[in-house]
Amino acid sequence: MTAITVIGGGLAGLSAAITAAEQGAHVVLREAHATLGGRARSTPPPYIANDGPHAFFTGPAWDWLTRRRLARPASMLTPRHLARLRFRHGRRRRVAPPAAFVSMISVRRWRTAPVDEDFRAWATREFGPVACEAAIGALGPVTYCGDAGGLSARFAYERLLRTFRMGYPATRYPHGGWGAVVERMAARARSLGVRVEVSSRVTELPEDGPVIVATSLDAARNLLGDDSLTWPGGRAVLLDLAVPRVRSDPAIVFDLDRGGFIAQPTSLFAAAPEGQALYQAEMPVREGESRAEAAARLEEFVDVALPGRRDRVIWRRSQMSHGRTGALDPPGRTWRDRPGIDRGDGRYLAGDMVAAPGLLSEVSVLSGIRAACLAVRSLPDRPAVSGCRAGP
Repeated sequence: MTAITVIGGGLAGLSAAITAAEQGAHVVLREAHATLGGRARSTPPPYIANDGPHAFFTGPAWDWLTRRRLARPASMLTPRHLARLRFRHGRRRRVAPPAAFVSMISVRRWRTAPVDEDFRAWATREFGPVACEAAIGALGPVTYCGDAGGLSARFAYERLLRTFRMGYPATRYPHGGWGAVVERMAARARSLGVRVEVSSRVTELPEDGPVIVATSLDAARNLLGDDSLTWPGGRAVLLDLAVPRVRSDPAIVFDLDRGGFIAQPTSLFAAAPEGQALYQAEMPVREGESRAEAAARLEEFVDVALPGRRDRVIWRRSQMSHGRTGALDPPGRTWRDRPGIDRGDGRYLAGDMVAAPGLLSEVSVLSGIRAACLAVRSLPDRPAVSGCRAGP
C-alpha cells in the first residue's frame, strides 16, 4: 500500500499518524529530534515541568484522546484548588477579581463579540474599562500575547469564557505531564503499525504518496516552498520553580495588571518530591520589549504571588517561548482564514497555527486528525475502512 508520510512528531503529527493508521493506512512518521513531542515536552523526574503551563480543555480533541486512553489519568480543579485561586489586581494579591470582571464572565457572558472589532474597544464599550483591562490581563497567559486587547473580540472573548468556565471546570491536567501523553500516543501509533523514525530530518518532501507536514509554520514554509504560510503568534517568558510546600501558598494566581500567570501542578499530581511544590509561571512579552525586561516583570509578579520565595527556591528553570504559542487571530480574521490544511497535490498541513478550530493544543490535535482523513481519502489504494471524518 502507498505510504502516508507524517513529518513532525508532536501532538499534531502523532494525532495524524494514529488517525491514518486506524483507517488501515501504512504510515511513516519522521521526527528531526531524538525524542518525540515537539512542544509537548516535560522534564524528567523529580521535577515534571511542561514546556510552559499547559492544560487540556474539554472538547472534541480531549474526547478523541480519552477515547483512546491517551490523556488519562488526569485531574481537574476541585473546590479545594479553587479556594486557593488568587488574583493580582491594583498591585495587590486578592482573593477575588473585580466585580465587573466577574459579571463579564458570568451573568453577562451571553454577549456576542464581533470578529471585525478589537477586544479592547468592544469590551470597554460593553463591560466598562475595569472589566476590560482585567480581562486583557487574564487573557495574557491564555494567548501568550503581550496585548490581547488588540486581538479580534470574538477570538479573545471565546477564550476568556472557556478559561473561566462557570460550573464544571474545563481544564484537565494529565498525570506525568504532557510527556506522559506523548509516550502513550507514540505507543499507540507503534501498536497500529506506524513506523516511527526519530533523528530523521527531512529537507525535501517525498514524491511518492501523501505527505502531512506537522511542523512549525516556519519549517513548513521552507519544506513546502510556500511564503504564504504565516500567521501571528505570541511570545512569553517562562519560569519553573520548586519550593518547600507551604499550606498557605496559592494554587493559581492570575496577574490581571500585567498578564502574568503562575500555577502549581503539584496540587493536582505528583510533579515534585514529597514536601515540595512545583510552580510554573508565564509572562507574555510586550511589543518592543526585550526578554530581560519581560523576565524582570515576571520575577516581580512571582514575588507578589509567592512572598519570600527567593529564599525558598530549591530548583528553577527559565525559558523563552517564541513562535510556539499557537495562532492569534487579529480583528477581521478567524481560524478559517489561517493557512489551510489541504495544500494540494497530496500535501497537507497540521499544527497549532492552521485552519482548524479550538484553543492551543486542540488546534494541533484536530488539524492532525483532519489532515490524516484527507490523506487517507487521497490514497489510490484507499483502505476499505470507514468512519474517518475530514471535516473540522
